[in-house]
Amino acid sequence: MTDSIQDRIEELRRLIEVHNQRYYIEAAPEISDLEFDRLMLELRDLERRHPERVTPSSPTQRVGGGPIDGFRSVPHLDPRLSIDTPYREEEVRAFAGRSRRLLEGETPLYIVERKIDGVSASLRYDHGLFSLGLTRGDGVRGDDITHNLRTVRDIPLRLIGPPPPLLEVRGEVYMTHSELSRLNRLQAEAGERVFANCRNATAGSLKLLDPRQSSRRNLRFFAHSEGFLEGEGPSSHAAFLDIVRGRGIPVARPRMEKKARFRERRSDRRSAAAPRGR
Repeated sequence: MTDSIQDRIEELRRLIEVHNQRYYIEAAPEISDLEFDRLMLELRDLERRHPERVTPSSPTQRVGGGPIDGFRSVPHLDPRLSIDTPYREEEVRAFAGRSRRLLEGETPLYIVERKIDGVSASLRYDHGLFSLGLTRGDGVRGDDITHNLRTVRDIPLRLIGPPPPLLEVRGEVYMTHSELSRLNRLQAEAGERVFANCRNATAGSLKLLDPRQSSRRNLRFFAHSEGFLEGEGPSSHAAFLDIVRGRGIPVARPRMEKKARFRERRSDRRSAAAPRGR
């Protein structure tokens, strides 16, 4: 009987993780919200009756504790350097020229990803388990916001498949416009200040000391780059995005241009638009 209970708990956790990925990562849900809620209710009931079987990576533990006393400062595994943001065409051309020179004649492969104006964050996984989430901070140290990032349903508490010993991914936490509208309506009804934009609301949510409040704000996340990887790394940035997405972490779907060429500006054609961000 004991083994059958543990087997059912593990099966429920696996199903919930799979359906979370279908819903949040692939945007292709396979079951209804009611069916998903029934899986969660059954898991919560089993864990309530068998508290010794609760683990930090269980889907029921996204809001696993009460308010914290304050934010501790933690060093990044590697410095979080700033990212150039070119807006003019000549800046993009200069970047392309530097890339060609560094590649010594090889043709660059460009990957263009969507830029969402969110709040930078790093996720650290130890042997596949989400262990630490940091803000960018000053680039050398960041604030520990693990308690709030655990409430973001885009972020898996346990990676899918065989994990590396240590993985850190960097990305953006953000809020949708519809969620901002909902939040501001509730703020106004409660007589509290409303947020000017999605980025401000996201930043404020991540600095809450009580994860129960943050969990009510429906934050989102996507990864855009590698922070640290113990073991053999991917052969390219595109391979990294594929690996991360396959482990259950959302990424911005990239557009790849195999032979991007930056020609001289001509008066009889429209100038190319410089990409924002990465």
